[in-house]
Amino acid sequence: MTPRTTPSSGSEPQNTAEQSVEKTSVAKRATTKAAEAAEAVKKGTAKKAKKATEKAVGQKAGQKKAAAKKTTAKKAAAKKAVTKKATAAKTTVAKTTAAKATAAKSSASKSSASKSSASKSTATKKATAKKPTAKKIPAQKAAAQKKIPAQKAVAKPVEPAGVSAVPEVAVSPALDAGDRDRLLAGTHHDPHSVLGAHPLPGGVAFRAFRPFALSVTVVAGSLRAELHDDGDGFFSGLLPLREVPAGYRLLVAYEGSVQETEDAYRFLPALGELDLHLIGEGRHEELWRALGAEPMTHQGVTGTRFTVWAPNARGVSLAGTFNFWDGTGYPMRSLGGTGVWELFVPEIGEGELYKFEITRPDGSKSLRADPLARRTEAPPNTSSIVHASHHEWGDAEWLERRGSVPTHEAPFSVYEVHLASWRPGLTYRQLAEQLPAYVKDLGFTHVELMPVAEHPFGGSWGYQVTGFYAPTARLGTPDDFKYLVDRLHHAGVGVLMDWVPAHFPRDDWALAEFDGRPLYEHEDPLKSAHPDWGTLEFDFGRREVRNFLVANALYWCEEFHIDGLRVDAVASMLYLDYSREPGQWVPNEHGGRENLDAVAFLQEMNATVYRRVPGVVTIAEESTAWDGVTRPTHVPGPGGFGGLGFGLKWNMGWMHDSLEYMAKEPVHRKYHHNEMTFSMVYAYSENYVLPISHDEVVHGKRSLVSKMPGDWWQQRANHRAYLGFMWAHPGKQLLFMGQEFAQGAEWSEAHGPDWWLLDPAYGAEPDHRGVRDLVRDLNTVYLHTPALWQRDTDPSGFQWVVGDAADDNVLAFLRYDAEGAPLLAVSNLSPVVRHDYRLGVPEDVPAWYEALNTDAARYGGGDVTNPDAIKPEPQGWHGRPASVRLTLPPLATVWLRPA
Repeated sequence: MTPRTTPSSGSEPQNTAEQSVEKTSVAKRATTKAAEAAEAVKKGTAKKAKKATEKAVGQKAGQKKAAAKKTTAKKAAAKKAVTKKATAAKTTVAKTTAAKATAAKSSASKSSASKSSASKSTATKKATAKKPTAKKIPAQKAAAQKKIPAQKAVAKPVEPAGVSAVPEVAVSPALDAGDRDRLLAGTHHDPHSVLGAHPLPGGVAFRAFRPFALSVTVVAGSLRAELHDDGDGFFSGLLPLREVPAGYRLLVAYEGSVQETEDAYRFLPALGELDLHLIGEGRHEELWRALGAEPMTHQGVTGTRFTVWAPNARGVSLAGTFNFWDGTGYPMRSLGGTGVWELFVPEIGEGELYKFEITRPDGSKSLRADPLARRTEAPPNTSSIVHASHHEWGDAEWLERRGSVPTHEAPFSVYEVHLASWRPGLTYRQLAEQLPAYVKDLGFTHVELMPVAEHPFGGSWGYQVTGFYAPTARLGTPDDFKYLVDRLHHAGVGVLMDWVPAHFPRDDWALAEFDGRPLYEHEDPLKSAHPDWGTLEFDFGRREVRNFLVANALYWCEEFHIDGLRVDAVASMLYLDYSREPGQWVPNEHGGRENLDAVAFLQEMNATVYRRVPGVVTIAEESTAWDGVTRPTHVPGPGGFGGLGFGLKWNMGWMHDSLEYMAKEPVHRKYHHNEMTFSMVYAYSENYVLPISHDEVVHGKRSLVSKMPGDWWQQRANHRAYLGFMWAHPGKQLLFMGQEFAQGAEWSEAHGPDWWLLDPAYGAEPDHRGVRDLVRDLNTVYLHTPALWQRDTDPSGFQWVVGDAADDNVLAFLRYDAEGAPLLAVSNLSPVVRHDYRLGVPEDVPAWYEALNTDAARYGGGDVTNPDAIKPEPQGWHGRPASVRLTLPPLATVWLRPA
């Protein structure tokens, strides 16, 4: 806080030593009478208190009139004190202090000595700015209410027997002009140092800042003392007490109402030194427990601790429903050099709406949502909501076993869902009654939820996040979302979530220039502006920002039991020149285009998540050939970088190549055969997921079945054959909602999947139901065939049988499990039946049988099958000692297992 200085003698009006002595004597007599009244109340003698109070107040009123007649200067100073002028405040300080110093030294004739003593007294005691004046309260009223008027002049504290008396020299309890101005402007860094209760010479000073209040009364047991109205919402008083009363309360009167409340400025910081140290170091792995709104019991009082990181702010205040969105009277304090501001507000609890009122470096104000809010209003509203979770988890068994097998060695079949449009209008709890059963019935091992974190624009599908720590309120509360996750786990379904740490939108109530300057974003516009989406990129080089994001990843995994994070737009983070032209980016310190800060962040995030949350998997949506996306962070690669540390990576190359091939007419496919085989060149360079995601069925790309050539029968046949090829290919699988039943239209977040296609009253319903039945059977056979998932990342788990039959549009390969048991997958992507098609096979398998055929009649196919066991012949083929002859259905995939 700013040191206070004593006005020089030149600022004091003309005043004689005689006037100083007389004024001091008057104040001392008034003080004595006031102290007698206080003592009478404390001893329980109400009658004596009434008489003493009447006498003290009456004498003081008469003495004030006498003093006003003696000098016009004193009258002018008193008038200015009422209007709170800064110049009058300085004059009053000089006069009051001079009077005290003169009385103490018993020297009425030495004006210079009085001024010297005033300066010394002010420097040591920081005398406040207001002239000591008692509030005029009718004596009868004071006695009837058993109140002690808080003294604005010298007051003698009531002393218990045997305790030495407090010195009679007192100071004014009113705030000085500097503190008042900073509080009114919202720029005070330490309001707790001046507001609340503070021991001072002569008693305990009580100060309150309550804009629009008519009066403020201190209540402590039987003591009730009304504070002096200093104007502009400030109230103060000096009570004759030896120490701050424990648990005192404030009685605040407004027009039409009276509120009794705790004083928020009597509490110590509710955030510990260790928390502040970890925040400053950027290593607080449970940041959500330190920042944001946290309901708690502090110093025996229930309330909510509000904390926010805003290092560039000149001041921060709290605004919300509890103060009619006027943060003036709720200034927060700055805690050290960490940039954290804190305020514990008693008697504020769950459900309250709030925001932080930031005073920016230029003095302007901005109302901001809490970056760590755990709950928000439903868009388009933007307020944060105080929240405490009451959900009781019932998935302990799931959590215990989910990490028993490494993800890349376990079955992993993912159904991607946009919750808001899967069944439009359903809440989290209503979804919990339908989604788990649907996903379990189809045999998927996991669901992947498109971003759940709060976002203002529904059309962004959640990829432009403003509330990184809050599930979107469109579908319910955070506990409702936990209930959905719990029910999915009960159904044996893992939950993955899309996570977006690459960028954030520019909304002026959210993270953009949060405290008036670039904070979460990079200060260099060339590094902060995302060229594709009009958003801002995080400053991954700032430790507090990295901490915000790493802790956010942990938050979803630990607090919501999320089983995996699919990290969005990793490529845009890794390259400084991503979507930028020459001159629009600056090379790194080595002259390269790699974003070294982003690399360090991703490594830290992955290492921390895997260390703290066993069984969780992180997945990268990374579309380039960056080396080591799924390599451990401590293992360097050819480029000198350690791995990024992800568990899995989306195989965007496989997805683009294979879809381009399938979009070709079969007659042309032989010229593009390599597009289906090239993926095996790099299949084991990373741990891959094969994604047919939301991005491939929107914005004119058409749905999966609509990408296929030919008539409706051929489109569905191609669709089924492609899914069979995909499930057999090395890597995990991901399929977006609606594609499991061959929806013909593109996905729209406005109306979701076309469920009416599965209505039995619809004529083509069997066509769509057949594709869905195929997906169910694909997952069932997949789950019970370790050869399809156990060695996904091991080259010895795959062998080509024929990969060069371009003219036939045929692909055939073997998959092996850890015990060497094979599965033979054959795709005929031409529209003709191929009879007696010979394929080389291992000689140690006595017979093969069809495990799955995508042309089966129940799937809507032509039912060209191999119904009987197929025995190998001793004729060598495709470099193998034995071979089988198969009937290959048109536009179909067949799986065969040993009999």
